[in-house]
Amino acid sequence: MNKLGEHAVVIGASMSGLLATRVLSDFYTKVTVLERDAFPSADVPRKGVPQGRHAHGLLARGSAVLEDLFPGYSGEVVAQSGGLIGDVANDVIWIGHNARLANSASDLTGLLASRPVLEGHLRRRLTSLPNIRAIGHCAVRGLATDSLCRRVTGVRTNAEGKAGEIIDADLVVDATGRGSASAAWLQALNYPSPAEERVEIGISYTTRTYRRRPSDLDGKHGIVIAGSGPNWRNGVMLAQECDSWIVSTGGYLGDDAPDNDEGFLRYLATLPAMEIHDVVARAEPLSDFRRYRYVANLRRRYEKLARFPERYLVFGDAICSFNPVYGQGITVAAEEALALQRCLQAGPDALARRFYGAAARIVDIPWDIAVGNDLRHPRVKGARPLMRRFVNWYIGKLHCAATRDSALATAFLQVVNLMMPPSSLLAPEIARRVWQGNWRSMLSVPSPANEAARRSSVSP
Repeated sequence: MNKLGEHAVVIGASMSGLLATRVLSDFYTKVTVLERDAFPSADVPRKGVPQGRHAHGLLARGSAVLEDLFPGYSGEVVAQSGGLIGDVANDVIWIGHNARLANSASDLTGLLASRPVLEGHLRRRLTSLPNIRAIGHCAVRGLATDSLCRRVTGVRTNAEGKAGEIIDADLVVDATGRGSASAAWLQALNYPSPAEERVEIGISYTTRTYRRRPSDLDGKHGIVIAGSGPNWRNGVMLAQECDSWIVSTGGYLGDDAPDNDEGFLRYLATLPAMEIHDVVARAEPLSDFRRYRYVANLRRRYEKLARFPERYLVFGDAICSFNPVYGQGITVAAEEALALQRCLQAGPDALARRFYGAAARIVDIPWDIAVGNDLRHPRVKGARPLMRRFVNWYIGKLHCAATRDSALATAFLQVVNLMMPPSSLLAPEIARRVWQGNWRSMLSVPSPANEAARRSSVSP
């Protein structure tokens, strides 16, 4: 493969940064990853990834892309760290709109392991490549440019006690996540900042790990409970390495789960299913309680900028970060990595414009899924156009029918796992099954009026 340059620099060794680095390694003679944290010698949480102590799983689409970029990755996580590969539709219980989806075998393969394990295996695979260098304890303070600020030529760093060092690069990628400084760096170079879209949700969750027993959850690998009325509380329990469960639960707009045994159990008992509560009530704790707070869904519209410096890209959560309860972040970063690969294959010209356009199309779907579902909560502020209200109503009806129809359940999970677009749920065959399922439900569950009439007809 023809090289596009001598040196690329990636700022941030997050999952998205590692995925971007893997793609760049095919197009640049060497790639350097700069990370402000120290690289841990074991698979333990990093200070710069506060969410790394909470529940993680790899959606089916993300698992497939990582396997493509890092062949054998999933098997390695299982063999070396005790991760689990499973059927997303059959090995996990899914509850949404207060309805449990029917389980059945599917081709949706996901990977369960803690965030430190997922990241650690990816980092080791990546740094084993001969043209990759990773530098820890390296904080990037700004961008270096040509005299007219038209082209980024490197980054200004504080690394290993050397203040103000410039690392030259033919391409710089910002993968520093939600807290990215790119907007400020662009302003310093007299470029406009991207417009932002925010949907305030005030989501928080409390997490603890527990000993996992083979009989727990009847052998399933996990349960995911999406928040719905009346209390809008969510919960997730996922199998992890070392025969453990990771349990996270919380709510919107400051409805925090308590961080003590009694209060945590009481909170779990308010979820629309008791499976998580019942496991936790008898399980051995393996960690302290930990809390994570997430203020808002945030999207930066880089694709709408008319001017942008050459040889510079923003990537992953630095473009868009979603409510983490939907588990989309790693998969979206993986899709962006493939988009970057395609853009680089087409050459370096107008790279930013082409990449941001492709990334926007990738982000559109998970953004609509996350924000659309969050806006079901009556106190979350945001526009609710007629189409969004219809889709939320329709998905509720789909869940009702999918309690008995596993084909509908799998169709929905294909969308959740970013394997199919949401429009696939409006296909005539799917819509027919939704209608039939709800009609049968109305026939099989008597209304209060009909039940009262039945009782009166049999009274003496």
